[in-house]
Amino acid sequence: MYAIVDIETTGGYADNNAITEVAIVLHDGNGEVKRYETLVNPCQAIPRYVQALTGITDEMVADAPIFEEVAPFIYDYLKDCVFVAHNVNFDYSFLSHQLEACGLHLDCKKLCTIRLSRKIFPGIPSYSLGNLCQHLGIFVENRHRAGGDADATVRLFETILKAGGLETIREMIRGRNREQYLPVNLPAVQVQQLPLCPGVYYFHDQKGKVIYVGKARNLRQRVVSHFSNNKPGRQKQEFLRNIHSISHEVTGTELMAFLLECVEIKRLWPVYNRSLKRFDPIYGLYVYEDRNGYSRLVVEKRRLQLQPVYTFSQLAEGQQLLRRLVREWELCPKLCFIQTDSDPCEGVRLESCHGACEQREAPETYNGRVEAAVASLVKSLPSFTLLDAGRHPDEKSCILIEQGRLYGMGYLPADASISDTLELKEYLTRYPDYDYMRGLIYQHAEQWPGKKFVVTE
Repeated sequence: MYAIVDIETTGGYADNNAITEVAIVLHDGNGEVKRYETLVNPCQAIPRYVQALTGITDEMVADAPIFEEVAPFIYDYLKDCVFVAHNVNFDYSFLSHQLEACGLHLDCKKLCTIRLSRKIFPGIPSYSLGNLCQHLGIFVENRHRAGGDADATVRLFETILKAGGLETIREMIRGRNREQYLPVNLPAVQVQQLPLCPGVYYFHDQKGKVIYVGKARNLRQRVVSHFSNNKPGRQKQEFLRNIHSISHEVTGTELMAFLLECVEIKRLWPVYNRSLKRFDPIYGLYVYEDRNGYSRLVVEKRRLQLQPVYTFSQLAEGQQLLRRLVREWELCPKLCFIQTDSDPCEGVRLESCHGACEQREAPETYNGRVEAAVASLVKSLPSFTLLDAGRHPDEKSCILIEQGRLYGMGYLPADASISDTLELKEYLTRYPDYDYMRGLIYQHAEQWPGKKFVVTE
């Protein structure tokens, strides 16, 4: 039995909106068996634009039953049927959400007449209910009311059956009916064609703009998992409505997918990505010369126009490193901003500072130790490659860390023998160096030391 459903609501998502009208037509595949239709008091004001669209006013629903009163009848109509609607996830999300609030758990197989129509009648310019019915010559009466739209959906459903769509219907509702969970504007074939390998995927809106970037160990499985639930919140519902297409880029490993995702989020700044937008190194170690000619080391917040010697996620991490350099290279704690009060220099008192802060040590001598300290820091930064699986058996992937920073990544021929960094770089694509990405690489190198190789300069 099919339950062909249409509802009218106060808004576009179920979390903070409510149903104002419900129509359910039970259909056995041959014709209508019975129907249920009622206005519903939403217990909230109906927005003016919704009143203008549907014709349902606050006065019309003032004496209508609240949803809790009609929930048992609605549940009895739906519970043993295939839930059919035009853009089924919208109607289903509202009814299942409100039934759940009444203690009734709805778990029906779903059938979307938009997706069904695309299969049976391909190439139609628009699959909205009004345009589709007009194209197919289906009479629609009382548009944008639950009863009128439900009747139009019934006629559309019967037209599909007459066009030989029964087998397609059976295929679509077989098993867990995964295709029904996809966003209504997303062609199912794009999901089906995704490979089962690591990579980065992009969700695009109607204009082709990227609105979300994600990484995956298995591209198809990860994309499908986005649609495995139909949460009633505004963010999820808007997200689903705005997805019109998917593109992807295959990577050799999951680690490379992680890194590319980070780069692409910062490059494209998609509206629905949030977390990785914040992963920037916040502090840097800088060297500059003061007006007396002394080189000074300072840890402070990142400056876009200056290149730091090293970067840190936390201020304490940078200060700890700076204290170590001051101690090991006998630098002045005042010139390095370790001691910021007006008291005499602690370094002079402990005989670790040679008096640069009091200009008793020549700038050239002091600056030589600063240069040596910075050089030792740079020299101590690791340089290595991570070699791993490629996108196919004839290649291998490579990530290059050079003096502690990410240089880039790319793919080499499987039989390549690289003797130096300069030759290696010809195969690689440069990428920005972010602390978050660098941390992922170091963690992976520590976990899989057999993939780590040192390449000579």
